[in-house]
Amino acid sequence: MKASQIGVIVLALSGLISFAANAADAEAGKAKSAVCAACHGADGNSSNPMWPSLAGQHASYVYKQLSDFKAGRRINASMLGMVAGLSDDDMKNLAAYYETQNPSPVAFDAELIAKGESIYRGGITETGVAACMGCHSPSGEGNGPASWPSLKGQYPDYIVAQLQAFKQGARANDPGKMMRNLVGRMSDMEMKAVAAYIAGIQ
Repeated sequence: MKASQIGVIVLALSGLISFAANAADAEAGKAKSAVCAACHGADGNSSNPMWPSLAGQHASYVYKQLSDFKAGRRINASMLGMVAGLSDDDMKNLAAYYETQNPSPVAFDAELIAKGESIYRGGITETGVAACMGCHSPSGEGNGPASWPSLKGQYPDYIVAQLQAFKQGARANDPGKMMRNLVGRMSDMEMKAVAAYIAGIQ
């Protein structure tokens, strides 16, 4: 392995270690989360199927989304107001807190499970849609170091809304247009099916 490659790996690992160290104050995050509870639940499990549950979500992903909202890379009028007063440490502490919580099971349409599993695990060959589990893992737990979200415990309605937002370009904070390129080739029914399967991963 070349020295330059080793350097890149060391820098990347250093960044992850630095984030972990700065994001370790989950208790401070819990205190700060009181204002978030109205939409996301006291323990990060939302009671509204159109609002995301944050319980068990990777700290790296929560931090990225909060940072993107604050910087205008992800647009949501409600969230813009919520993050305006958060410091960088506040966002890291919130992310650390939500990562420690356990996602709750959610309801899903069992009739769509088989179709959704086919897409999640095998993609859609006819239209070149890659398998979701390639990034989000076979168990739906995502990839924390890559800031790819865990999908466990997420409402089907919210998942579909985000897939449609990516498809329409209303959400554009996916690196390299990964999600936008993928969902641009999916139908609404295919989105609903894969969302049902994801919700069924307990």
